This record gives sequence, C-alpha cells and structure tokens, in this order.
Amino acid sequence: MTPERLGLLWGITVFAGAGARLLSALSGLPGVVLLLLSGLLIGRSGLGLVEPLDLGQGLETTVGLLVSLVLFDGGLNLRLPGDTIKATVLRISLIRLLLSLGAGVLAAHWLAGLGWSVAAVYSAIVLGTGPTVVTPIVQQIRLASPLGDVLEAEGLVLEPVGAVLALLLLELLLGDLHGWRELAIGLMSRLGGGVLIGLAVGWLLSEVLRRLPSEHSVGLRLQLTLGVLFLMFSITEWLLPESGLPASVAAGVVVGRRPSTQAVQLDELIRELARLAITMLFPLLAADVSWAELSPLGWGGISCVLVLMLVVRPAAVSVATVGLPLNWRQRLFLGWLAPRGIVTAAVASLFAIRLEQAGVLGAGRLQGLVFLTILMTVGLQGLTAQPLARVLGLIDLTPDASKDAAMPVEPSEAAP
Repeated sequence: MTPERLGLLWGITVFAGAGARLLSALSGLPGVVLLLLSGLLIGRSGLGLVEPLDLGQGLETTVGLLVSLVLFDGGLNLRLPGDTIKATVLRISLIRLLLSLGAGVLAAHWLAGLGWSVAAVYSAIVLGTGPTVVTPIVQQIRLASPLGDVLEAEGLVLEPVGAVLALLLLELLLGDLHGWRELAIGLMSRLGGGVLIGLAVGWLLSEVLRRLPSEHSVGLRLQLTLGVLFLMFSITEWLLPESGLPASVAAGVVVGRRPSTQAVQLDELIRELARLAITMLFPLLAADVSWAELSPLGWGGISCVLVLMLVVRPAAVSVATVGLPLNWRQRLFLGWLAPRGIVTAAVASLFAIRLEQAGVLGAGRLQGLVFLTILMTVGLQGLTAQPLARVLGLIDLTPDASKDAAMPVEPSEAAP
C-alpha cells in the first residue's frame, strides 16, 4: 500500500468520524449510531473508499493500542460508590458470564446457523457490553446516578473477560489448546496476569505522577502516561495475548485514585484522546463490514440478536438483581441497555482474519453476525435509551448532580 493511499485512508476515516460527531451535536442523535453509519458509508458496504485490510499487520497493532487507551480511560473514571452498587455490578457480571454465554452459543447455532465451535467464539465476543458506547449514551441522556456507573462498570469487567475467553476458544478451535482444562488455566492466567501487571504499572505510574514537581506541565504528564500505557500494553500482549485489555483497565483504576497535582486536567485530556480513538475506530472497523456478510444471515441472524436483546439480557439482569434495592424501573432499563462497542468490533475483525487464514468455515458469518449484533444493539438501544429513561423517570434533572448520589428507591420505599 502506497504512503499516499495510507494517508488517504486515515484522512477519510477521521473526517467521516468527525462529520458524524458534528451531525450528532447538531441533531441530538446518538453519536455512536452515526459513527457506525459513517463507517458503513465509506467502507465495503457503501462507497468503498476505505479498506481496513490494506493496513495489513498494522491494523491489529493500531486497533490494540487505541482500544487500550479507551479501556484505560474507562478505568480512570470508574466510580463505584457504595456496597450496593459494587454488589450489583459483581452479580450482573457473574450471572451474565454464565447465562448469556450459554444462551449465546445456542442462539448462534440454532438461529444463525453457526457451527458449535464458531458459535462459542461469537458468544464470548459479544459477552461484554461496550463502555465506549454506554458512556456516551449515559452522558447524552443524563441518566440518573448510579445506573450509569453500573452500566459502565459492567462493560469494563466483562469486555476484557469476553475478549480473553474468545481468544482461548479460538485457540481451542484451531488446535492450539487441547481440552477444557488448558482453556480454564489459560483464562485464569491471562486475566490474572493482566490484572496484576496493570495494578503494578498503575501504581508505579501514579507514584511518578505524584512525585513530579507541580511546575511540570500537564502535557508532560500526558505524554508520560501514554508512553507507559502503550509500553505496558505491548509487553503484556507479547507475554500473554489479550491480557493487555484487563491490564489497561486495572492500570486506569489505580491511576484514577492517585492523589496527584493537575489530575483533573490530565483526566480530561485522556478522555478527549479516548473520544478521538473512538471517532477513528468505529468508522474504520465498520468499514470492514460488507452486505455480502450480513445478507446471508437473514432472519436467522436477526432473530439471534433479538433473542439476546429481548430475552437473555433481561432474564440475566432479573436473576442478578434479586434481593438488591433496585425498583422495577431501574431493572427494566438495566435489562434493555446493553450495546456492544469497540472491543467487540475489534476482536471480531481480527479473529475473522485468523479463521479465514486457517481455512475455517464460517469466518465471514462470524464477523457478519458480530457486526449485526453491534448495529442492532447500538441502533435500537441508542435511539430508544433517552425516551425510555424519560418515561421511566430515570433522567437526572439536576445540572450538577453528584455521581455519588444514593441509589433512588420507589416512593413507597422512601423515608417519610
């Protein structure tokens, strides 16, 4: 690929993403929906101006580094005030890991026609909801605390787990792993190793930031943070593939709790860079989707996604929230909003390439079904989240409401 065409690819991608952001600001439509549509327009399903595979091996590297930035920002801004919220996140994550994973395999096989092994990879890929999608939706609709915290934390927990599990299932499918025992050991070692590396690096980085004299600019702190993050992600991926994702989240959580000067300015700069990464990644990955991969799925693929949205997710949330002080309105909203995002799209694109190279049947259908899941969840839930939250009375009407507000309860449960 010539340097000129490479520059044109990035120029078109970033311009399309920026145009989608502008249209969202002017129209009030969810930005993530317009970002996906912009990618479809410039890619294989539309004008054919952008072909992500032209990046070659650079696609995996670029996507990985940008995703690590997005997850680091998510961990940086993660807030879980109160034991009730922590318990809610933990129970939803565990129940969905068990219930949604099994139900996804059955739906993908029986409804979408994927083979059992490929269906298992699909179910793991779409296991996690996307904080890169949830956060903009929560902020745009001004969702009352703490539902936004719960939704963001759920994604930060399950997306790395789903990505690592999907990789191990892929290796099991390709014969690189032998048996479920090796898969279980691999899952624990890669998740545990990634988290431990992230905690250690996050602590070191927070100590350096804390000890830097206050006269050093926030720009230097930003450069140092990005340098450490990208180096940590690269080394972790080299040692334990896909462990860079949990490592990025863990490092962000530690750094986000640092007592450091210029912390607010640094956090805001990192958040803006994460938004830029999303603006670049969504159109780039959506450009790789072709109607030739989506159309063969037909009503079976649509039915598969609808079952996950309308049956599996609400059932998992209902079971997970039994005994917790959540009213039916909060349960209903938690059961509805579960869009898939950047990590899901990135993992699907990269895994489909590996399956195609290995000659495994169903690679194109896997990628098509994953992107159909993203399109339907982001489109339907992104467009309906604000009207639903308004009807249920879950929109925060206070301009400067604290994120640490207590969990709202039914009027009948409130103190007189």
